[in-house]
Amino acid sequence: MKNAALDLLTINAKRLLELGKPLPFSIYSSVKEQKIVNVPIIKPMLICVLDGSKKLGNPGEIDCLAGSFIILSNRPSISMRNIPSDSEYRAMIVEFEFEDFHCLPPRSGRAEPFVQGQIGQILLNTLRQFVEWSSFAPPAMWGARRQEILQLVYHLGYEHVSAVVQPPSLSHKVHSMISADFASDLKADEVAGRLALSESTLRRKLAAEGVTLQAIKDRAKLGYGLHLVQTTFDPIGRIAEKCGYQSQSRFTDKFKQLFGTTPTELRKTRMPDEAGREMASACAF
Repeated sequence: MKNAALDLLTINAKRLLELGKPLPFSIYSSVKEQKIVNVPIIKPMLICVLDGSKKLGNPGEIDCLAGSFIILSNRPSISMRNIPSDSEYRAMIVEFEFEDFHCLPPRSGRAEPFVQGQIGQILLNTLRQFVEWSSFAPPAMWGARRQEILQLVYHLGYEHVSAVVQPPSLSHKVHSMISADFASDLKADEVAGRLALSESTLRRKLAAEGVTLQAIKDRAKLGYGLHLVQTTFDPIGRIAEKCGYQSQSRFTDKFKQLFGTTPTELRKTRMPDEAGREMASACAF
């Protein structure tokens, strides 16, 4: 795929994102290499690498070059490196809902951790239409277009995309519940009540999945924080508040413990050296 066509997709997507309205996609970019560990993948997602390259897994078992796409299954977490080209790293992200996959024929056999391929002209045209359509379509219709992308990938020969999605586990359901309202800081009894479970049963079932309620809370809040650090230039303190943290320092400590870098360090990778120092200083408060 020619870079000019991918550049045009990026320009159109960024133009809409600058309007500040909710959209069914995101653009991630950096001018310096990013190394992030333990990135939670709560829902299946499409990643289209538009410039630079991406390495997923440890030690970089999946290579995603410019002009390629990958659809990741929902999984606890994955490590990644975003590597700029001579100019920058850019990727378009579309997060799917579990029900989006109902449009595909069921597939028997083992689950697929990912589906990878090239962004050909047909898929590129579909992505371009998806971006343009997003400027006026109501959110209630987003699912139909996400399904269109999945159906296209399926009919382009990637039939194993049907096996990418895994049924949402209890921890996925709890994560979604917490993500819907960070400010409430739901307690164990409230979460259990919404799931029609006793508190002890909730804890036992989560333990069977190898996770605790507090760990899910942290991943949900910090995962959202990671998204905001990567896609906005909001002050770190404001991002901490949006994620339900009263203390910026506690947010920063937790962020580094999970992702292996601080919000400010990650923010700097999105800006050239001088601008990065100035922006990081301004965004620290």
